Amino acid sequence: MRAEAKGVRRFVVPGADIKSSKRAVSLAEKHPSVYAAVGIHPSSTHIGSVLAHIEALEKMLLAEKVVAVGEVGIDKHEKPTVESIEAQKKMLAAQIKLSVEFDKSLILHNCQGTDELLPLLTKYWDKKLAKRTVFHCCQADEKLLAFALARQIYVGVDGDLSWSRKKQRFIKNVPLSSLVLETDSPFLKPKQGSAWPKSVIYPPKLESEKNNHPQNIALICKLVAYFKGVSPKEVATTTTENAQRLFNF
Repeated sequence: MRAEAKGVRRFVVPGADIKSSKRAVSLAEKHPSVYAAVGIHPSSTHIGSVLAHIEALEKMLLAEKVVAVGEVGIDKHEKPTVESIEAQKKMLAAQIKLSVEFDKSLILHNCQGTDELLPLLTKYWDKKLAKRTVFHCCQADEKLLAFALARQIYVGVDGDLSWSRKKQRFIKNVPLSSLVLETDSPFLKPKQGSAWPKSVIYPPKLESEKNNHPQNIALICKLVAYFKGVSPKEVATTTTENAQRLFNF
């Protein structure tokens, strides 16, 4: 694999619904370096579907290579109805409970839903979730960061660091001890532009790539190092240790 050639040794493949979660488990069982997360993404949540989905997830959570519940959370990007938001909240609450019950890590998605997400996390929080939870592709939101630091939740950083000046300013306030590196492949491909640091070499072939790939984790590592003013080696070492704690590798 191209990512392994870049030094990536473990991969966590999350599900977004029952079908993709099953595929993630199957992939993990075939490859020693791959692990799975299973869950119902908020965009896949439908009113009245909670019980059947939870029962299906419970069966998958028994698999040895499943390390997390995810990707789960709140998503208001498409301006969902009040009923849809309530369904998302119900599904998220049930999946937080699953992560605690099965002693699995928790991968949280949040898109414009901080006001719904944080009260739910507060209500269903368990000490087991400390250092076992991550705000995936964390929004540049100081309220989220304060919550994460208070409860020892990791902050995920992705390819949007390459083009979002807001994310670049935000990342400077996140302690390295709280960061984990992600790619969100095939999404959030790093992009060269006015926000790209000139001292970090942009791979010549990356522009022609349609999708993001796990190998770009090495590139995200260099971007984090630049914006935090530390060495790539320090970022790689610390975030690897963080990921190992997060997913209990």
